[in-house]
Formats: sequence, C-alpha cells, structure tokens
Amino acid sequence: MKDLFDKLRERRGPLGQYSKQTHGYFMFPKLEGEISPRMKFRGKEVLNWSLNNYLGLANHPEVRKADADASAKFGMALPMGARMMSGDSNYHQQLESELAAFVMKQDAVLVNFGYQGMVSAIDCLVDRHDIIIYDAESHACIVDGVRLHMGKRFAYNHNDMESLEKLLQRAEANVKDTDGSILVITEGVFGMSGKQGKLKEIVELKKKYNFRLFVDDAHGIGTMGKTGAGTGEEQGCQDGVDIYFGTFAKSFALIGGFLAGDENMVEYLRYNMRSQIFAKSLPMPIVIGALKRLELMRNHPEYKAKLWEIVNAMQSGLTKAGFEIGGTQSPVTPIYLNGTVPEATNVTFDLRENYGIFCSIVVYPVVPKGIILLRIIPTASHTLQDVEYSIKSFSEMHKKLKAGEYSREKMAVI
Repeated sequence: MKDLFDKLRERRGPLGQYSKQTHGYFMFPKLEGEISPRMKFRGKEVLNWSLNNYLGLANHPEVRKADADASAKFGMALPMGARMMSGDSNYHQQLESELAAFVMKQDAVLVNFGYQGMVSAIDCLVDRHDIIIYDAESHACIVDGVRLHMGKRFAYNHNDMESLEKLLQRAEANVKDTDGSILVITEGVFGMSGKQGKLKEIVELKKKYNFRLFVDDAHGIGTMGKTGAGTGEEQGCQDGVDIYFGTFAKSFALIGGFLAGDENMVEYLRYNMRSQIFAKSLPMPIVIGALKRLELMRNHPEYKAKLWEIVNAMQSGLTKAGFEIGGTQSPVTPIYLNGTVPEATNVTFDLRENYGIFCSIVVYPVVPKGIILLRIIPTASHTLQDVEYSIKSFSEMHKKLKAGEYSREKMAVI
C-alpha cells in the first residue's frame, strides 16, 4: 500500500509539475503597492492588466473611507457567528435588499465567497431526481458544483443552442420517470474568452421546455447592461434569469457575493445552503463596504462609461494590429498566440522585465496545447496612453515570437 503523501509527491498535477521553476514569478506572483494600473513587481514598476478592478473602485476615496470607518467602528469580528444563529444584522439585510433591486429581482442572499457560493447553491437547489444541463466551458465553480450532484448531468457544447436543445429533449424524457426538474446553468460572461452566454436564446427555449435558468454573472455585474445590472439586462432578458449570481470580487473590488431571484427560491437557499448555515457571517466592514460600492455603481454611470472607453480602445487597437482576440463581447480581452509552455514563460518574462507590462498568462490545461493566452483586464483606472503603449509592446513581442526568439527548450530562469 502506498502512502498518500508519496502519491502527492509523484503526481504534481498539470501546473504543479512546474512549481519549482514558476513559483513566485509565473505563478503566485506578488504585486505590491496601492491597487492601480501601476504597481510594483519584484521591485520594479509595472503596467498592470491583471486586476479585476473593473470600475476602479478599489481605491476610490469614498470606498476607502467607508472601509476604514466600518473597520474602526465594528472591527472584523462582528457579527460573530453564522447568520442563522447569531450573525445577522440590519446592514446584511439592507445589502441584500439593495442588491436584489439593482439586478431587478425580488430578493437576494449573501454568500461569503463567490466560488463557494456557486458550488453550494448548485448542491442546494437540486436532488438526485433532477437533471443539470450546463455549458461545457463553464467556470470551475460550476463544474465543481455539478460534480456534487447525485443525479444526471449533461454538458452542452459551448454556446451551442442546438446541442442544448437536444439535451433538453433528453432531460425531459428522463424526468418524466423520476418526477424531477431541470436546471440549466451558464455564465453571463465567460471569464477567459470574454464571450457572453446566449442568455436570450436560452430564455426563448423556455417556451418549448420546462426548466429554470441559473446564470453566473461574475464578470457581468457592474460592467454589462445600461445600469450595470448584468448580462441579462444587456440582452434584454433579465426577467428570464431565474437564479442570478453576482460576485463582489470583480466590479465591487471586494470579496463575497450574492444570489438573487424569486423570493421563495431565495428563502429556500437562505435556510438550506450549507455553506452559509454552517459558516461565519460576512464581517461588518465588508458588508458596509459593499453598500458603499453599490451606491457608487448606481449613482456614477461615468465609471462604467470610462471602462468601456478603455475596453473599446484596447480591443479595436489589438484587432487593427493583427492580433486574434476571439469573439469577446465584454471587457475581458484575450490575446491568442501560438506557442509552447516554455515559449509562454519567455514571452511573459520579456513583457515584465523589458516592457514593464504585467498581465495574466494562461497555458495548457486551461487552454489547448499549443496556445498561449494573454488575458487583459481593462479598468476605468487605465488611460488611453496605457493602451497605446501596451499595443505597441505586444506588437514587438509578437514579432519576436513569430521569429522564434522565444523558442527555447527550457522555461525562462528566474
């Protein structure tokens, strides 16, 4: 019999196998200083395109003051306990009410972490008689939630409505025998490609099939739609989204999240979602900080307008420069390059050390072998000068990549 830890040493995983060469630079890098487009990386200033601070609220003076005042008044311990037992407050209830109104739903319930909230909500909503149908390119939190499901689950081809409809037909035939229900799960904005989920088309399928729609709109809330209420608002079908998830980790520049929808469904989650029943309530400074961020989001549409000015400049500029950015329909801006994992590390090293640009690099197994994905996250805090400099730098890097200057057998040595 093999010792468990011996197996862990042998099976490092697709990313863990590179840990000795990558830790602290390519993976688990440390950015220092105030959250902004300019931060320090290993003692050098870099132009940072890797923060989900879409609306630039992280260092907004009103946000910083609200966070500081709440911390001074309440500390990080209050409320002490799970909400069901001893951890509720008027502030928590106020935030839920305002969030529900913002995304045009009857009620909302807070969750401590976005990832955990999605996993736990999926587990809570369905039983073994029900069927889940989800987009094949769903975020890991959806995949992990689906893995907990003890009933049948089907993955439809990414954004393929013909594939989804075939699975809906199959699911309806199955639930006739089990007296079960059908839950369809997708994302509002897919976090790697930037594509929007086809929410309007999925909602249209409700005319033919009986199912509920669950949308993870982590990258959509605050960035999409006329008021920032998300991708459902953007596509004019928010009413057809039955369960809406929004995180605080992107546009809110905070931590936590919420689920919103019909008041009966939300009440069911509130009393049955194990990750919240058995976990400490969100600390008061986070709740009060979220209220301030939501207030700014509602009252200052110019923040979203500035974000989209930067997004449009970056995406149009990259396209004009000959880059492949896929079908992004959101601020998420991918740059698709051809290359190996060692080439990807050399590209990243060159960008950071010689051009002073920090952006996320994504390689296999997140993307197919032979693909290097640079993921750019524009924010309202960036400038058009930042965009211009970055496109020029990316163009120079791309010429080097195509010329084979990064084609070494080994990764860049840090």
